[in-house]
Amino acid sequence: MDEALIRSLTPAVLGILVRRGADFAAAEDAVQEALIEAVRGWGADSPRDPKGWLVTVAWRKFLDAARADSARRRREDLVDQEPEPGPAAAADDTLQLYFLCAHPSLSPSSAVALTLRALGGLTTRQIAQAYLVPEATMAQRISRAKRTVSADRFDRPGDVATVLRVLYLVFNEGYSGDVDLAAEAIRLTRQLAAAIDHPEVAGLLALMLLHHARRAGRTAPDGSLVPLAEQDRSRWDTGLIAEGVGILQAALARDRLGEFQAQAAIAALHADAPTAEETDWVQIVEWYDELVRLTDSPVVRLNRAVAVGEADGPRAGLAALGAVDESLPRYAAVAAYLHERDGDLATAARLYVEAAHRAPNPTERDHLTRQAARLNVRLNEPGRG
Repeated sequence: MDEALIRSLTPAVLGILVRRGADFAAAEDAVQEALIEAVRGWGADSPRDPKGWLVTVAWRKFLDAARADSARRRREDLVDQEPEPGPAAAADDTLQLYFLCAHPSLSPSSAVALTLRALGGLTTRQIAQAYLVPEATMAQRISRAKRTVSADRFDRPGDVATVLRVLYLVFNEGYSGDVDLAAEAIRLTRQLAAAIDHPEVAGLLALMLLHHARRAGRTAPDGSLVPLAEQDRSRWDTGLIAEGVGILQAALARDRLGEFQAQAAIAALHADAPTAEETDWVQIVEWYDELVRLTDSPVVRLNRAVAVGEADGPRAGLAALGAVDESLPRYAAVAAYLHERDGDLATAARLYVEAAHRAPNPTERDHLTRQAARLNVRLNEPGRG
């Protein structure tokens, strides 16, 4: 049973049900039930037409739910519209659905959360982690968003900025999380860039390509995380880097700077350095200053502290870190790194342990645990203490 295949078909199946008259919340429930049946029933072999199978099962689930609801008995006449089993249309409505979920009646944060849950394949917990809020809070936000769009018509698609935010978060989860969604996010962003002439769309596409180009070097053969400074740069995809830099340069030339262009510029500077030691950290700090001005994001300030530590020394980095909220995810990991650079191995080891306990995924947790163990070995070497 190919779970990746099932996830990739979810937006298309959901779009078909919505076009046939199902309201969004009911359609999503029906699709989720169909996916559960697929996971349980497909086994090692998928149907010859997986998409058609999911459409047929999801539509029947929707009709069953509609008939069971006495307040919606008028939907029973939709039974006659049930299509015969067979190949489903090949149209790709995924990007259109992203815009529909970015509904004007929703706040941007609610629209992003709803889209990530309904179309991005992310769990409520993963979305909550991305937004730095409790899981229960995010569950309530998504439920309210579903009720809002169910009570309104999908005739006013949302704005580009909200869709870009969704695609960015989907890519980040695919790039570093439990579910591989990065390639799908790039595909959709390419579609958007082809349809809309907007420098921030180009900036986001460039950012994705530059990060994706380094993906092969991010993990060792045993699956462990390899920090950027230790990666084998010969494994980076130079074709994707060249494409990303070209797209970024064209976007920056339009002199309408946005946060995705600024992030892509930082990624380009990393990609351009032949070795970690040759990284232009001074220019990277300047780009982080632009990002702080554009977003005032605490995560940006956290990453800027690392860059300051590389450009001006670990104590300068620790001073910059002093202005950052300690409750942020990865704060302890950054503090540990800067303290190690400053020679305070005992503090660094303790902070690496703390960071491991707060790590968002097993791969990162294992990496931080190894870092703590490495420093503890050094601290216990003869002659120390």
